[in-house]
Amino acid sequence: MRPRLEARLGVSRTMVYATPVMALLLTMAFGSILFAALGQHPPAVLYAFFVQPISSAYGLAELTVKATPLVLCAIGLSFGFRANIWNIGAEGQLTLGAIAGGGVALWAGENAGPWVLPAMMLAGLLGGAAWAAIPAYLKTRFNANEILTSLMLTYVALLLLSYLVHGPWKDPQGYSFPQSRMFADSALLPLLTMGTRLHLGAPVALFVALAAWWVMARMFIGFQIKVVGLTPAAAGLAGFSVRRLTWITLLTGGALAGLAGLFEVAGPIGQLLPSISPGYGFTAIIVAFLGRLHPVGILLAGLLIALSYLGGETVQIELGLPLAVAGVFQGMLLFFLLATDVLVRYRIRWGRKVITQEAG
Repeated sequence: MRPRLEARLGVSRTMVYATPVMALLLTMAFGSILFAALGQHPPAVLYAFFVQPISSAYGLAELTVKATPLVLCAIGLSFGFRANIWNIGAEGQLTLGAIAGGGVALWAGENAGPWVLPAMMLAGLLGGAAWAAIPAYLKTRFNANEILTSLMLTYVALLLLSYLVHGPWKDPQGYSFPQSRMFADSALLPLLTMGTRLHLGAPVALFVALAAWWVMARMFIGFQIKVVGLTPAAAGLAGFSVRRLTWITLLTGGALAGLAGLFEVAGPIGQLLPSISPGYGFTAIIVAFLGRLHPVGILLAGLLIALSYLGGETVQIELGLPLAVAGVFQGMLLFFLLATDVLVRYRIRWGRKVITQEAG
């Protein structure tokens, strides 16, 4: 007998919000099996992965630093995902924001005043939005698939960054390393806690999350986004412009990703390098869905995924496991999240579907 999926008549709201917790527990369980197969003691690995990285004030600060770009990118993506507009190019938009904001810092040089950091943030927002405008135009003008266009533009952005740090923006005193000059002190984000790398970007990300909640819960544009995503036909009858919402959601996602990129180069990195992100733009997709496309949920999911980065580094140092452990955890988490989502909305039936016809 073949199994088949049968849609449930009703979906439990409690189960919808419980599935991320279930997915996390399943990830930990199957991760323990994986660690045991590798000859490791599962409780020791789980402690090193989930507890040890945040057992100090410095660790908590690092958790926040890594969560900041994830939260910014995920909140930007969540606007489009709610409207069924699939921006997969946040990594490229993050890169363009870093290039634009970093370019302002390099142009200003050592004599930059207090105006340079706001100018860099504005440039980062505009750079990411401009890169997202390309798939928005192709979508609205030619009905091109935004998944493909936004994704392929990511690699163009990375190649552009590589060209700049190998060529015109290369530090002449950098011993031929592909990197730009270090930014001036006035072009760096202020630190919030001495002795850590916690910077101004963290409270900005928190403010963005609160603003996103207000937009989606209290503003008419948020209502339009929800309606377009749930019932496009009803949105058309109500006169909501899908074209306009496509531009708004893609530009918003690009701008926030660009701001995340600027925070990386003006914060922990302090210059432009060939690689400024370990894949935050792609990982933000997991964060968005793990957080149920809700700003508060995204904040919590961002902290959890940031912990997976720190945990991967810790088990590599302490236990000699490969750094890819973090990616394995993230992949399993997404897999189990999707699996539990399916089971919440569908039930498994065995056997053939019986089709009855009434006699005419």
